[in-house]
Amino acid sequence: MALLRSYVNGRWHTPTVDGQPLHDAVTGEEVCTISSAGVDFAAALEHGRRVGGPALRELTFHQRAALLKTVASMLREHREELYALSARTGATKTDSMVDIDGGIGVLFSFSSKGRRELPNDTVYVDGDVEPLGKAGTFLGQHIFTPLRGVAVQINAFNFPMWGPLEKFAPAFVAGVPSLIKPASQTAYLTARMVELIIESGLLPEGSLQFVAGSAGDLLDHLTEQDLVGFTGSASTAQRLRSHPVVVNRSVRFNAEADSLNCSILGPDAKPGTTEFDLYVKQLVTEMTVKAGQKCTAIRRAFVPAELIDAVAEAASERLAKVKVGNPLAEGVRMGALASLEQREEVRRSLKGLLEAGRVVFGDPDKVELVDADAAKGAFMSPVLLRAEDADLPQPHEIEAFGPVSTLLPYTSTEHVIALAARGQGSLVGSVVTGDADFAREVVLGVAPWHGRLLVLDADDAKESTGHGSPLPMLVHGGPGRAGGGEEMGGIRGVLHHMQRTAIQASPKVLSKVTNRWVAGAERAVDGVHPFRKSLAELRIGDSVVAGPRPVTLADIEHFAEFTGDTFYAHMDEEAAKANPFFEGRVAHGYLIVSFAAGLFVSPEPGPVLANYGLENLRFLTPVNPGDELTVTLTAKQITPREANDYGEVRWDADVTNQDGDSVAKYDVLTLVAK
Repeated sequence: MALLRSYVNGRWHTPTVDGQPLHDAVTGEEVCTISSAGVDFAAALEHGRRVGGPALRELTFHQRAALLKTVASMLREHREELYALSARTGATKTDSMVDIDGGIGVLFSFSSKGRRELPNDTVYVDGDVEPLGKAGTFLGQHIFTPLRGVAVQINAFNFPMWGPLEKFAPAFVAGVPSLIKPASQTAYLTARMVELIIESGLLPEGSLQFVAGSAGDLLDHLTEQDLVGFTGSASTAQRLRSHPVVVNRSVRFNAEADSLNCSILGPDAKPGTTEFDLYVKQLVTEMTVKAGQKCTAIRRAFVPAELIDAVAEAASERLAKVKVGNPLAEGVRMGALASLEQREEVRRSLKGLLEAGRVVFGDPDKVELVDADAAKGAFMSPVLLRAEDADLPQPHEIEAFGPVSTLLPYTSTEHVIALAARGQGSLVGSVVTGDADFAREVVLGVAPWHGRLLVLDADDAKESTGHGSPLPMLVHGGPGRAGGGEEMGGIRGVLHHMQRTAIQASPKVLSKVTNRWVAGAERAVDGVHPFRKSLAELRIGDSVVAGPRPVTLADIEHFAEFTGDTFYAHMDEEAAKANPFFEGRVAHGYLIVSFAAGLFVSPEPGPVLANYGLENLRFLTPVNPGDELTVTLTAKQITPREANDYGEVRWDADVTNQDGDSVAKYDVLTLVAK
């Protein structure tokens, strides 16, 4: 791996110059050189739009999600090779697990969500139909469709696999091609990951491109259909966000910047409590995992003033047991920083922090190492600071992006909320307490300044993934200094890569556009019960009308006796009349649903395999003894399952009385053989 290549325009590109050398963070040896010289960025973006985009948009959400799963499985087979490269970035085995297995896990997660929460279609329907006229012939519906551009992903050095994959996964499921531009220091790991994906041939051409080296004039060629996802420093984010093309063409720009994240210890969590131990353990973990090079790491550790001595002592004891050195050596828990330049940057930031505090553990200029040379590797001791006055500005303004954290005393709940807000926006904060009232007050107080909050106590500790672990199903981002963006978040992240459009049309047109039957659109009653049709034969709008079925007082009393539901409205005439909603005894809602099922079901064995639920059930008009029920069941949405011999059918059920008034409406969910 002497010279990193880019993959653009459907082929591997070798730089036209030797480029910048990249060094092993542990030994200082040269790993490779990197340069993007000769890359035609305009052509790369156009290749994504012209080749990758159309290929992805031909696939449904489910098909794209299934491809993600195959990519994840393939990468998992190459974990050992990737782990070996990861060690050269200074990462321990645990660090590599977070980066490599975490990134692969994101692919699996979005694959699962895409198949479970999105339709097997190319359009996503957002919300309910909005009636725009009195007669029901003019309706509104919001839909999402993929943007016709490229998701440009500019990533940081600290997570060379997880960083690209957590951006790539939602873009791919959305149907938008990606161009990955990693930070140079650790780009050799990203490059190998991309090589494995491209060589596998699993993805449509143009759906994934890779640039090794500088971004050059990449942003000059963006359009209003492209997106930029950036992870890195707040200053770089500001510079990229203000690029003339980004501004003038309103390019979607999502930033996830480093932030001064905090962890708050509750006053109840005194030494000897589970919460005290959890707080100290979490603090040390966040200081040492990835050598503190995490955008989610704890930089400000808020502690009740009366407990700060105890926390400082306990944290120092744990830090003293952390072995620093070669990530491959036995017992090493903290490796090197990504580069010597990064270590010097951390030391410069430390000088500013020391204006407001003092060191209680560690030496920024000296560290005892295991199987490593301090003169060659980018090693540094974890450094824990303590400020006597938490209101001084430096801890709330300066971030040392390494194994550094500052203990800060607070005097009241109001005080710590105000201190947390001085970070001017963070990715994540944590509250460690056994006092739910304190937790609620702090959470509501600091939530506007945070993208994610972890409340840690004895109850959730065993299952908690920790302060610094973003999860694919939750948003990752934060306001203000943290960039003001959101990544992942499950389907929210997918929709970020799509355009929400309001469609105003007739029921017939809306049904055709959305592939969902809409009330007011045509129904097909062709004499064949829709339950006798396989998934391949069934069409949106296929219906059955069944009834009428009279409801008698004997039915109501039998149902009450059989189920045990003897609520007065069903059994006591006088009490029911006193209820402002009823004129006398009424039928049970679930009796109505049961009668409706008896009316519309075709009982013989056939394509319908199972009823697995009801959704959106509403009882609209009371049913009295003597009323007659008719049900209209209409195929509303058909969702084939790619990997199964069946699919899902959502049916619209409308139960009406003898006057034509709807007494109940709901969706019936069934599994139907293909």
